[in-house]
Amino acid sequence: MYYNSLIETLGNTPLVRLNSVSNGVKGTILVKVEYFNPGNSMKDRMALKMIEDAEDAGILKPGGTIIEGTSGNTGMGLALAAISKGYKCIFTLADKQSQEKIDILRAVGAEVIVCPTNVPPEDPKSYYSVAQKLNKEIPNSFYPNQYDNLSNTKAHYETTGPEIWEQTEGKITHYAAGVGTGGSMCGVSKYLKEQNPEIISVGIDTYGSVFKHYKETGNFDENEIYPYLTEGIGEDILPKNVDFSLIDTFVKVTDKDGAIMTRRLAREEGLFVGWSSGSAVQGALDYAREHLQENDIMVIILPDHGTRYLGKIYNDNWMKDHGFLEQREFATAKDIISWNNGHDKLLTLDASVKIGEAIKLFNSEGISQIPIVKGKDQFVGSVSDSKVLNLLIENPEIKDKSLEEIMDAPFQFVALDSTVDVLSSLIDRENKALLVRDELNKVHIITQHDLLMAITNS
Repeated sequence: MYYNSLIETLGNTPLVRLNSVSNGVKGTILVKVEYFNPGNSMKDRMALKMIEDAEDAGILKPGGTIIEGTSGNTGMGLALAAISKGYKCIFTLADKQSQEKIDILRAVGAEVIVCPTNVPPEDPKSYYSVAQKLNKEIPNSFYPNQYDNLSNTKAHYETTGPEIWEQTEGKITHYAAGVGTGGSMCGVSKYLKEQNPEIISVGIDTYGSVFKHYKETGNFDENEIYPYLTEGIGEDILPKNVDFSLIDTFVKVTDKDGAIMTRRLAREEGLFVGWSSGSAVQGALDYAREHLQENDIMVIILPDHGTRYLGKIYNDNWMKDHGFLEQREFATAKDIISWNNGHDKLLTLDASVKIGEAIKLFNSEGISQIPIVKGKDQFVGSVSDSKVLNLLIENPEIKDKSLEEIMDAPFQFVALDSTVDVLSSLIDRENKALLVRDELNKVHIITQHDLLMAITNS
């Protein structure tokens, strides 16, 4: 027996039991190892489905160009299908993606355009916007848009879900997966819940993403959004493929915990997987320790292969540089908050307030920077005493203008477990302080002075 092309080998990936990292957890923990797909990731499934559905609809014609914003794995799936079908590919990636992903995409003939990570989705420089612009400019091109193209969910409803049901002989009780575009989470969940409505679906999110808060409150809180390193899960948008009614609960995982679990899976289970796989297992096990019973069976999706992360997760120097494998013990943002012991009351001013009021606050409180808000807790900007001083020298009447007219970008939010070395790399001339939310959702400010004190205390 032989296959006519590589894409015919897609699917029917194995289900493997975890033995070491799940030690002490009740029930059976199984992982769906998606790197057995031809492009080494689960994204192969939906990439092929999006192309085939576009062909059937007459959107994608012979000789066309496929243009997509991707974190790398969708691009690989699209590229392999494009080779078999005779299409060209252009992919846009955020600059936080690993160099390995970029190199692999170029190796299979795709043009790759790298875009900045820390810009909003609607910014013309974001990888979403650049892909859409190219689609409008290039004739006979197709923009799959994996975030809102429901062929993504359909692919997993038709393949991954039935495979899991059959492989567990219908005994699965819990399903867990990282949530990025939402296709694998919701496609599989929809199929499984149709077979057995009692199955619980657990979505794994990352700190800096909006999903968990939106599920629990129904509110899209921009204050939840801040840069994170984990690739492939979490979003600062709400993709159409994320159907929150199909996700029973969310668990958040830090960059560090996901990275460490990824390495444990390779070392202890022989599963050489990617970063989001580690995050999925970490979050699923956090849930399982509290909720699973002896007879329960949980299936976790492992999305991709470790070769995409050789320069990051599997590189000791990179891990140490980011505080994930500490050469010395560094304090964290949580430690700094604890040491301040409530004395770091966050002082803010509304954007409509006059600059003169900011000057009074600088003088009375002896502070150097102030976050600017609109309403109760919407951080929209910042202002520093040095900027106000420079403006006053140029024009003394400036004190009667509103802060909104002169404020800088808002201070960056960081994760609670960010270490001092990472925090210090984020404070510079442009970003004079950092904001962090504690477990009670209270916002704290971290300044250069706090970092100096933390280094002295650690």
